[in-house]
Amino acid sequence: MLLRSTNSAKLLLLSLLLFSFVASAQYSQVPSVVYRWDEAPLSRKAGSVQRVLLEGATPHFTHLKIHATTVEAGQAPHEAHDHPDEELVIVKEGELTVTYNGKTELLEAGSIALFMPGDRHGFENRSTGPVTYYIMRYEAAGPQPERGTKAGGSFVKHWKELDYRTHDKGGRRDVFDRATAHSERFEMHITTLNEGQMSHPPHTHKAAEILLLIEGQAEESIDGKWIPAGVGDIIFLQSNVPHAIRNTGKEPCTYFAFQFE
Repeated sequence: MLLRSTNSAKLLLLSLLLFSFVASAQYSQVPSVVYRWDEAPLSRKAGSVQRVLLEGATPHFTHLKIHATTVEAGQAPHEAHDHPDEELVIVKEGELTVTYNGKTELLEAGSIALFMPGDRHGFENRSTGPVTYYIMRYEAAGPQPERGTKAGGSFVKHWKELDYRTHDKGGRRDVFDRATAHSERFEMHITTLNEGQMSHPPHTHKAAEILLLIEGQAEESIDGKWIPAGVGDIIFLQSNVPHAIRNTGKEPCTYFAFQFE
């Protein structure tokens, strides 16, 4: 039994390495720009619609892809499955039923799920209206499955259970900060900025960063150029690119921010 488990672990690691090697030869670096929700190409099939927002590589990931899927009531986008890359899910609107590792969770808007390589998972819309959610899939050149397991494996976080802490510019919800199989550190939080506020002066950091606006209006400074962003848009910031964000609307703006390296 021990020999069989060891061989299975070796096969999983080899498949992860092969998958990453093939991906690294296919994708160029993702440009630091605002990816518009309304400009994303659509792909339709029975019961669902998918829009691809961005795809490419980063200094730490050989492949990164973000798309959004809308599933009609009573439908599932596909069968439960597993794969060698990691998958982050963020619910935009509606309620999404998620199954993984024998568990079932109902995720409301703002909730997230993170699935480690090889963990079987599936999605279904059991509600009476449509559900829309983002999917981010990514892989590194040297994945470490045991690191992801040791850090806690796959998990979900419910919006309603996230603590909101106010500060002088608005407030913040911390979602997670941990290692994964494909990332030495993956950190996510949710920031709310009050009218006229800027998060911080333009700055840089080694980790690439993604911002996802879920409320209000904002504009992002990317390498000295201010670019407007609306709800649903993805702001991608490559490693060491100067950036900052400010609220340009009359109401608070709220956005997910996540860094990975």
